[in-house]
Amino acid sequence: MGSTSEIAQYDALIVGAGFGGYSMLPSCMKEGQARVESGESAKSDEDQGRPQTDRGHRFWNQYPGARVDSDAPVYQLFDRELWEDFTFSERFPSWQELQRYFAHVEKKWDLRKDIEYCKNVESADWDSARCRWLITCSDGTETECKWLILYIPNIKGSSEFQGELYHTAHWPHYDVSLKNKRIAVIGTGASGIQVIQEAGKHSKRLTVYQRTPNLCLPMVQRKLDPVEEQKKKETGVYAEAFKKCESTAGGVTYERTDKNTFDDTPEEREKFYQSLVKDGGLQFWVAGYKDMMTDQKANDAAYDFWRRMVLKRINNPAKGELLAPEVPPHPYGAKRPSLEQNYFEVMNQDNVDIIDVNRFPIEEINATGLKTAAGQVDVDIIIFATGFDALTGGLMDIQIRGTDGRTLMQHWADGVKTSIGIAVPKFPNMFYLFGPQAPSTFSNGPSCIQSQARWLAKLVEKLETDKIKSFEATEASADEWLEMVRDEWDATLFSKGKISLPALLSSIHVLTACTAGGRARIFQERKSNP
Repeated sequence: MGSTSEIAQYDALIVGAGFGGYSMLPSCMKEGQARVESGESAKSDEDQGRPQTDRGHRFWNQYPGARVDSDAPVYQLFDRELWEDFTFSERFPSWQELQRYFAHVEKKWDLRKDIEYCKNVESADWDSARCRWLITCSDGTETECKWLILYIPNIKGSSEFQGELYHTAHWPHYDVSLKNKRIAVIGTGASGIQVIQEAGKHSKRLTVYQRTPNLCLPMVQRKLDPVEEQKKKETGVYAEAFKKCESTAGGVTYERTDKNTFDDTPEEREKFYQSLVKDGGLQFWVAGYKDMMTDQKANDAAYDFWRRMVLKRINNPAKGELLAPEVPPHPYGAKRPSLEQNYFEVMNQDNVDIIDVNRFPIEEINATGLKTAAGQVDVDIIIFATGFDALTGGLMDIQIRGTDGRTLMQHWADGVKTSIGIAVPKFPNMFYLFGPQAPSTFSNGPSCIQSQARWLAKLVEKLETDKIKSFEATEASADEWLEMVRDEWDATLFSKGKISLPALLSSIHVLTACTAGGRARIFQERKSNP
């Protein structure tokens, strides 16, 4: 360990540059002293021949078809200085659009000079005597800070396969040819849906390994008219949309109707369901009848409509039962549905096979492909679309030690427990945004993050004003929060889904508030290899 004088000193250190980090920046920079750095384990920008502003947020998530499922314009920071001269070109922005957006944010707020890449955090140790975190990186550098944030995804692969192997969360930054290839996609979550739609256009043979059917909804993508969008900005439509996002349960511009399902006649229900899916997006899930997630019969009615809608697009009965089974895999909406553009048409193609891994588990990935009880499938490319650990992610890869010397992994060995989804007992000065047991997974990310960020900024400013060096959640507050979350969980149909309570309310963007007027650093943390 180097001497204190050799260690860079910051008030706040943020591992991960995205909506969370950028949401905290205004409060950090009010006094003109904040410094933000982003560290990322990847080749240099010079090596990749790309401008540095292309780095950072969604740097790795560039798999074919990658895009968000929140409507523009609400998938952005709600700061007028940023949105008044930036307009997305599509209703549901692609990863290219998001890179363009974050380059705009960096330029507008003059952040690039304060961003550092190629940082891989290995450990974080709390010094109780000095009330500081000591951060050690794989390149040997050390950093001290008062407030800490972390975000690191965890990716798995196979060393036996001799073909091409990719993970959607760590897609290479060169063109991957899918044309006339035999491709296997493992997973049918959001990333799986998106990459399957692209692979289906070009592949010679596509084999999809499905554990749970994705009860996805029509995206209804469309181009946005810049002239029309500018008029919306000038007439207050954008501002009103952002305001609406702060008052709805999902952080979007729409919310559930005040009716119960069976208040309407069957004909009225059918018409209402049709209206929800006609415009696309998540409205069928978020803006439906108010009892859909509390009454099983109401949920069954919604699923029946969804299933009938899907089966009209599939002419193969066997595939239809796998994609839209008569008995639902879970209550509709117990898992966040994805958005699709032509997913069911692609799955309906003759060159596309579906393997149910519940019935035929993957036994091995070998040199030429994948083996299940249904047989061997030889492929040229394997794509893991398994996402990342949304509960604890790569936090377990870092040795984060709290006041008692135990790691976060040890503290969470028997289950995740937090205080109001932003802090963990025994880990002072470490706050979470969009993290475990926060209302993150089932909400619009930017809405949730910005709301939490404002609250945390005020909290930290208060702590600094009162000259409080260490702030820690109590065990009692964490116990109370966990009990409240469980009570809410048990009152809904989420408890019948194949998803755990902590996973329901978790995502692993872990953030701290930056000190107002202090110095801050952001590390954009990523693994360089799958």
